[in-house]
Amino acid sequence: MATYSVSRGTRLNKFLPVIFSAVVALLAFLPKFLQIPYQVKFVQAFILIILATMWNLLAGFGGLVSIGQQAFIGIGAYALVYFADIQGINPFLSLILAGLVCVVFALPLSFLVFRLSGGYFAIGTWVIAEIIKLFTVQISQLGGGSGISLGAFSGMGREMRIAAVYWSALVTIFLVLLSTILLMRSKVGLALTAIRDDQTAAGVLGVNVQQTRRLIFLLVSIGFGLAGGLIAMSNLRVQPDDIFSVNYSAIMIFMVVIGGLGSIEGPIIGAVAYYFLQDKLKDHGTLYLIILGVLGILIVTIAPRGLWGFISREKISLFATKYRISENKQKEGA
Repeated sequence: MATYSVSRGTRLNKFLPVIFSAVVALLAFLPKFLQIPYQVKFVQAFILIILATMWNLLAGFGGLVSIGQQAFIGIGAYALVYFADIQGINPFLSLILAGLVCVVFALPLSFLVFRLSGGYFAIGTWVIAEIIKLFTVQISQLGGGSGISLGAFSGMGREMRIAAVYWSALVTIFLVLLSTILLMRSKVGLALTAIRDDQTAAGVLGVNVQQTRRLIFLLVSIGFGLAGGLIAMSNLRVQPDDIFSVNYSAIMIFMVVIGGLGSIEGPIIGAVAYYFLQDKLKDHGTLYLIILGVLGILIVTIAPRGLWGFISREKISLFATKYRISENKQKEGA
């Protein structure tokens, strides 16, 4: 008689914490060997991974497809400038405060947008993002429609500033990925995927649908706020039309879809792939957008589960967030 066992990971997953720590340690020392332009490139790539991971947590795991998360990117960027420049708080502490400010905004907004569902939810979040942008440009203290520059790093040398921003981005991406992994391995993560797959069935089984979704909505707002703060620290300027642009949503959707929706590995691969594509094609004008569109269509057609789904064939999970059922082979004569 065949017996079965339930496991969460494989032998490979046991070594993952060591590998993960080694990669982070290696990246931490890179500024000592990399020139400034390459450090900036890494920061841009880190920000893209954060955005893709957060949008995937919201839509891929939570089933909340939003095209308005740029609202929290903008709030985080402006909050950092406000705390660092206007209030005179350390810019790295201001980055943390920027993420917390986003939660303050996300809580009341969640009671509004959660009255909507499906396409109405997606459009509703976009409308709210536009309203927040229109409100922001009316605040003269934040530069109005022309934006505002970040001057908190004026006393720091360029090389040290960029290295500091690099390390801030590295710490942020480490915390974002670690939090996502732990969340998806918890009961909340299990409840979240249950809601995504069948909201009614999850509710019948005792899952508090609204509470779980609101928790995820609040958590991802922190991630988007931190990304917005990092963008402000990297660019040293915040402009409302750019930081609240719906293009951020388009980029996040593209990265997650081509990488693999509903997995932790997929958004990372999608973000890295998008970064190299835009870095190589950005000088080609409209041709750049056409190539991205065609590539996106091809990947979705050939690999509906994204690049990670195509590579792993659903048999490999680096971060072991899912349970697996395996048949135990019995020796003959046992």
